[in-house]
This record gives sequence, structure tokens and C-alpha cells, in this order.
Amino acid sequence: MTTYKEIFGKQIKQLSSDLTDAESEGQIWFNTTEGAFKTIVSAGAWSSGANLNTAGGGSGFGATINASARVLGPTLVTEEYNGSSWTTVNPASSAQGGFFGGSTSGTQTAAYIVGGRRASPEVDFGTTSTYDGTNWTAAPGSISPGRIGASAHGTQTAGIAAAGAQSGVAGVLASTATFNGTAWTGAPSLGVARGQTDSIHGGTQTATITVSGERSPSGDAYNLHEQYDGSSWTAKTVMTSGGAFVSGSGGQDSYVAYAGSSSPAPSGDGNGAVTNRTIAWDGTAWTTQGSMAIANRYRASLATITSNSSALAAGGATPSNITSTEEYALSIFSPIAATWASTTSTPTPSGYNSGASGGTSTAGFMAGGQTAPNAFTNLTFNFDGTSWTGSGNMGDARIRINLGVSGTQTAGLGVGGYSPGVVTSVEEYDGSSWSGGGALPTATQQSGGAGPQTSYMMLGTDSDRSEGLSYNGSAWGSEGSSSQGFAYGALTGQETAALAFYGATSPAGTSRTTGEEYNGTAWTTVVPSLPNQGSSGGAGGTSTASVFAGNSTTARYWDGTTVAATASMATARGNYYSIGSSADGFIAASGSSPGVTRNTEQYNAESQALNTKTLTSS
Repeated sequence: MTTYKEIFGKQIKQLSSDLTDAESEGQIWFNTTEGAFKTIVSAGAWSSGANLNTAGGGSGFGATINASARVLGPTLVTEEYNGSSWTTVNPASSAQGGFFGGSTSGTQTAAYIVGGRRASPEVDFGTTSTYDGTNWTAAPGSISPGRIGASAHGTQTAGIAAAGAQSGVAGVLASTATFNGTAWTGAPSLGVARGQTDSIHGGTQTATITVSGERSPSGDAYNLHEQYDGSSWTAKTVMTSGGAFVSGSGGQDSYVAYAGSSSPAPSGDGNGAVTNRTIAWDGTAWTTQGSMAIANRYRASLATITSNSSALAAGGATPSNITSTEEYALSIFSPIAATWASTTSTPTPSGYNSGASGGTSTAGFMAGGQTAPNAFTNLTFNFDGTSWTGSGNMGDARIRINLGVSGTQTAGLGVGGYSPGVVTSVEEYDGSSWSGGGALPTATQQSGGAGPQTSYMMLGTDSDRSEGLSYNGSAWGSEGSSSQGFAYGALTGQETAALAFYGATSPAGTSRTTGEEYNGTAWTTVVPSLPNQGSSGGAGGTSTASVFAGNSTTARYWDGTTVAATASMATARGNYYSIGSSADGFIAASGSSPGVTRNTEQYNAESQALNTKTLTSS
């Protein structure tokens, strides 16, 4: 028997801790601290893809994620996926009779549909249509008996379909047939009849797999697993978790199954609770993989032929129809979910305070605020990532300079505010003391600011909430105006690259419901619709990692393209101080909750870690 040294040309390392570099996949080492042999292995994980144009389930096909498609019944809508977006193309053939419960397999340019059901009058079809990448064409051959929910595998000219269900007659089926592109031929039946396997794909005509399914009339969801070798079906290791309406793709000995409904179903039709589970088959055993983001059923799955290294899950129901797409891939890294962590509380509780939105989590500051009704403060505190330290006081005690303080700990600004009454005063901060700066052209409060002390952009003035102003370290000039007013919101980034989210269109106006991006000249709407979160804070900029939150525990993450909910804060708050030049630098401190608070939290963005496995040794 060969040895590890003969394979790799080196002996097994003895280390006090685990390897951390990606190049170590497959290598083995002995962790002397744990007294165990360790290695790095691949595991499956899901990530978000582009949304479908039409919500709902259906059946999918394709050879790769970047060249796949979905057909939605009963509308027969066909959409193709290029890895970044879905495009609606020619619908499937009317020969499918409405296609409810039809099954697909093949590639994006050479696929087939078999079966389907028309609801009124209720009829099960055995008809077949083929797809050439542009048009669907009715094929001459039909599968017998007609059915819905069959599992289809293989290619357009070498396909195979098994299982399925019939309306009002025999219930679920075990029958199998092969397809040569024009005609269907009977083949040996499954060991156990089942239905609702229409999103189960993968394998070839002579080496395929069928898992899960639903039994009638009880509606129990199976965890059964059978494989076909071209002449007969053989029962294999049962799934660790089965169900109905499960989706899956891959080959006979390399398969991934995901989503679906639980078993047994209270309604007797397989519609139990939806799940986000994912399990993989390696030819020997089933193992749990990373869960999907959304629990669902009826997912259209990518019909990869031979491998579980990638998968595409499109649409489905929660039970409401959805448009979301998720992509699955094997990786030596596993995602670590984003979190909020409590850190040292601020020295005094306050609201309407401000901080350096362009600073970092280890070098920030906060200034001003309201400690009690009609009680304003000019106190300033520096933050080093661990503790707060008192610093030089502002010249004026004031509030509502929310996000009007910007820059870094050693080059910050305090712009406008309420003291009481709206002021034009500007103060500059050097990390230990404040000094007077160039006054605003108009008194302003609740504005948003981005950028350092000598290249600063402000959005929103009391006279015109959409107005943009710039500061060069001594004087103010005009900047591009927003398409929507801005007050109390979160503005981050730099003078030539900023983001504006949430807030209100005026001090007492309607909620701002869009997200906008600034390029140094003009504002562009990048998120057309946002929920009302009122007075907010944020960290990051126009890169691919920004976080915003306000007036609730809900925080949202901007990846440069879309906004999505991320980890929730422990304390709901508004009118608070925030810092951070990146998402990981987001510190949310003090604020109104609804009374003033000292609570401080730091956001830790989603990250990844190597998949380290302990080996059994003897």
C-alpha cells in the first residue's frame, strides 16, 4: 500500500494548531494540541443569484450554472440563466397541455419536457417537446402512461424518465421509459412507486438516480434512494432526510438534494413544512451540507449530468411563489454568518449624537448629543476599539448633527446642528481638540456627510433637503443635488463616491424609500424601494460592503448591486452615532431606544473559514 510520503513527497507534519492556507486542501497533519490527525476538505455552500422574472416553481435543465434554464407551469414560461441574469425566451410547446408537473432534462440548447397535467378538464399528458436553445417543438413520441411529477434524466437523444403520478386512477407510478429523441420505450420499473420527483435530475440513460418522492394516498414523503444501471433499479442507502417536492441534481455517485417538504404531510399531499436542508451523496454515504438561505419547495433545479460540484435552484414556493435563485458550489471554505457583538458602552447615554462615519472601528469618535429632554452636551469621546476616552469638548453643545460629523478621528468635522436653534457653525477636530471652521452658507441640521475634513460632501440643508454642498477645508461650494430630500438618514463614503439610504424627505416629512449612489457629479437611484427605517446610521461606502440600520433591530447589507437583510442588532435604536469606513467597522453607539441608551454594538460582516476535518485514526 502506498504511503502519504510517497504521494506527497513529504511526511505528515506535526503542528500545534491547524493549517490555515487554502493550498492545504487534501493534506494531512497531526495537531499535537488536540492529539488528532486533521485535513482540509471541500463542502457545499449556497450563495444568492439573480432573481427570476416570473415567480413560481417549475422544472430546470442545463449542463452548467452559466448555461441553464427553467420552465414554469402552467404558463409554460421559459427563462434562461447566464450566471448573472435571467432572460425570458420563447415559451414551451402547448403540446404539454399546461405543463403542471411536467419534467425536463438536458442542456440549455438541447432539452426535453415530458408529461404534465391540464387542470380543467383534468388530463394527464404523456406528450414530449424538445428545445434547441430557441424554440420548443412537439416531439412525436409520448410516454405511457401519461403522468406528472416524473424524474427525468439524461439528454435530449438519450433520456430516461421514472416514477410520477396519475390523476384519479392508479396514483403514483413505478414505471420507467427511455427516450431516443423521437420515441419512448418501456424499461424496468422502480422498486417502489412514487410521485413528486419532477425536480430530481442527473445521471445518464444507463446510470441514473432517483431519490425521495411521495406515496399516495397517504401522502408520506419518502427518503428512498434507487439507482439504475441500464437494466434494473437497485435500492441504495436511504437519505438522511427525505421529503416530497425535493430538488436535486448530479450523477449517480455524486449527487446533491435540497429543499422540499417534510414528512408526513398534514394535508396528505406532501405539502408539509418547507425546508432549506441540503444533503450530498458521494457514492457511499449521505452527508449534511450548508443550508439554503430560503426554505422552500418546487425549486427548479439545474439538471447537471454527472456531478454534485455545482447546482442551481430557481424559484419555488415558501408556500408563496418566489423569484429567488441560489447557487450551490463545493468549496474548501464555509461561510460564517454576519453577527453583531456588544462592546464597551458609551460613558453617558445620549441620542442625536454623531460620529466619524469615515473612521474605523479602532479609531473613531463621537460628539454632542442629547442626554435628557432639553439637555444638550458638547462632550467628545474617542474610541480605540475597546474603550471610550474623554477628549476635548466641542465649542457648542448641540444635537442633530447626525452624520454631519465625518472624517477620521484625527481629521473630523462637526457641521451644523441644533443648539438650540439651527446653526451654521462648523468645527474641525484633530483627535484631541476642536477649532472653528468655515461657516455653512445656511443654517442646517439633520444633514448627511461623507468624506474627510478637506474633501467633504454634505447632503440636505434646511432650506432645500435635496441640496448638496462641498467643503474644502475652509469654504463651502455647490455639489450635485439628490432626486429626493434627505434628513436623519445614513450617508457614507467619500465626496466623489457616496451612498444615501433611509431617512426622511424633510425634518417632519415623508420617509425616504430609495437608496442613491453619488459619483461626484450626480445621484443615481440604485435601490428603488426600501422600507421605512427613519433616522439611521451606516458604515462603508460605495464599494461592495456597506451596512445600514435605524429605528429597529433590522440591518441591511449593500453588496454593490442589491440590498438585503443581514444580522439583526440586539438593540433597536435611532438618532445614534456610527463609525466605520467598511462594513466590519460599523460601530452603533448610544441613540434613542426609545429613551437614550449607552449600548454599543459592532457589526462583523459575513466571512469564511476553511473546512477542517478531524480524521478517525487507529
